[in-house]
Amino acid sequence: MTGNSPAVTPRQGLDARQIIKLVVYTLLLVNFGLYIAEDISIAAHTLRNGGGFFDYTAAFAVSIGVLAWLMLLFLFELETYLLSDDAFTPLRIAMMHGLRLLCYVFLAYQLLAYSQAGIDLIGVQAVPGIDTLCQMAEQGVSFGFNVTYTDLTPENCAGLSSDSQYFLIESGAVVTDTVGLQIERELVWIDLAEAIVWLVIVLCIEIVVRQQDRGITRGVAIRTANVLKFLLYISLWAMAAYWIYRGHYRYAYDEALWIFGFFAIEGNISEWKRDIRSGGS
Repeated sequence: MTGNSPAVTPRQGLDARQIIKLVVYTLLLVNFGLYIAEDISIAAHTLRNGGGFFDYTAAFAVSIGVLAWLMLLFLFELETYLLSDDAFTPLRIAMMHGLRLLCYVFLAYQLLAYSQAGIDLIGVQAVPGIDTLCQMAEQGVSFGFNVTYTDLTPENCAGLSSDSQYFLIESGAVVTDTVGLQIERELVWIDLAEAIVWLVIVLCIEIVVRQQDRGITRGVAIRTANVLKFLLYISLWAMAAYWIYRGHYRYAYDEALWIFGFFAIEGNISEWKRDIRSGGS
């Protein structure tokens, strides 16, 4: 390989950029734990009636996806910064590429889960004969609104919604009103769009990394990948703004963390590129 040289390995100590990178990576790990806890909490409502394998994996799609992203981030960090050229044996290269491919498979499954959730919401119809939420208080369902779930009881039903139409979602385990259904649809399609954007970004990074593995730092493929990444990062900031608009400040914070995390990989790639151009080995 013509990749990393001692000039871009961590043996010279931590500079400010590396310290910031460590802080971002640590915060991403903390967020991973928070997403697991959140998925478990939500699943207590959405899976209260049980479900099959796809239902459970769909309920934990966020946690599964975050784990795959963390693995991708770690693997790119290894290849673009932590490991020197001498560490890259053909077997290790094959293992890293194979693990990244496995991550892409998990992320593709996440896309499938989001797509199915979006399709399921398209055909949802109002529950017939129900015009007040309290009529469903004894049916063992939760009320969901903007990713907030509340056990529906005769004591709290009147204060949760004053709508006259209600919809069963999440395999009939959750009821929501007209506005709640609209928000639910928006959120699932934003999740899908976000997952697609991130997948395209990492595929662009994959192209650049593999090109630089061969000592190539210029060309149509690299220019196209870099321009596309720039545009896609802008779209991610727009999605973060949407999370803020919906009151999901932690989601916006998480989006920003991931952008900074992959900016760190971009920094590694740029440093590696300068080393290649200067004749490093």
